[in-house]
Amino acid sequence: MKLKPLHIGQHHIPVPIIQGGMGVGVSLSRLASAVANEGGVGVISAAGLGMIGYGTSRNYLQNNIDGLRNEIRKARSLTNGVLGVNIMVALTNYADLMRTAIEEDIDLIFSGAGLPLDMPKYLKPGGKTRLVPIVSSARAVSLICNKWFNNFNYLPDAVVVEGPKAGGHLGFKTEQIEDQDYALEKILKEVIQAMQMITSKHLRPIPVIAAGGIYTGADIAAMIALGASGVQMGTRFVTTFECDASEAFKQSYLDAVKEDVVIIKSPVGMPGRAIRSVFLDEVEEGKKHPKTCPVDCILTCNISTAPYCIMAALTSALRGNFRRGYAFAGSNVWRTDKIISVKELMNTLKREFEMQGLLMDFESAKALPFISTVEERA
Repeated sequence: MKLKPLHIGQHHIPVPIIQGGMGVGVSLSRLASAVANEGGVGVISAAGLGMIGYGTSRNYLQNNIDGLRNEIRKARSLTNGVLGVNIMVALTNYADLMRTAIEEDIDLIFSGAGLPLDMPKYLKPGGKTRLVPIVSSARAVSLICNKWFNNFNYLPDAVVVEGPKAGGHLGFKTEQIEDQDYALEKILKEVIQAMQMITSKHLRPIPVIAAGGIYTGADIAAMIALGASGVQMGTRFVTTFECDASEAFKQSYLDAVKEDVVIIKSPVGMPGRAIRSVFLDEVEEGKKHPKTCPVDCILTCNISTAPYCIMAALTSALRGNFRRGYAFAGSNVWRTDKIISVKELMNTLKREFEMQGLLMDFESAKALPFISTVEERA
């Protein structure tokens, strides 16, 4: 059994693995182009680019736009593969970032951290950009599809369903994260059922992509066996040479043990999964509080009640300063043990997938009724 290509709109993706968008500055042009060159989808995160040295304006939001444009162009100069950007709905200048990505003819836009109910309105006639909402329930994807079709005569080109084992901000209540009723395997089936009703009504295929806690080729095989057309993975790509984060940031992944993986309350208003740090310990003790908001980056962040500035904390972590920040990570981060190339990682995942496929075929064969040689000849 080999991995089958994924098609999103007119975009042919030889290896159905999407590298998740990771801000601030963790997945930029270097990582995205490396993944695209190996046949997957490389994704640039639009979050916080104005914090990491882009642009000459004193306006953070303008620098964010300049940074996204620059990263897309840089990535395109390094690959002919499929590229995407991840733009969080909660970002203050969401609309500007959407327009910028589409102006640059990015192949795919992924959008979550809120319901992306108006994504199609930013498209330009004849453009090649395709839209992929990120959801955490069948109800959410049904709402998005109904809104998009009724308001814009448009349906998603694919859907990412992200379970509660993902890193970063989670689309679940804290009490739902360990509840098996919200496990990826369960919500994936529910989303696929919802999409089957929509695709049969509109007579067009819409791939469903599984995300959240997927770590090995065997995990990929399990998701595809459940009906997913592909997977999205973030954590596994951080510990690659090509990842845009600092070596200290990558080392925090390698050093993490299972007990270091914690659920935090983010200033964005959502729970998040991160690696415990000195900074988070001090936040828990009530020692952190921002006096001002330096960038006004998140719509749902209230400076009067926020314990810290999330963009400043994530920027500090990007540079390896965990006394002033922390790293988001998926539930399996403690399993990382070395830095490898993107090529080696992709080849490993494909090999693991094939081995799992052989095992699944073997188990299926064992379950078949035994037919004797005599009966076969008869």
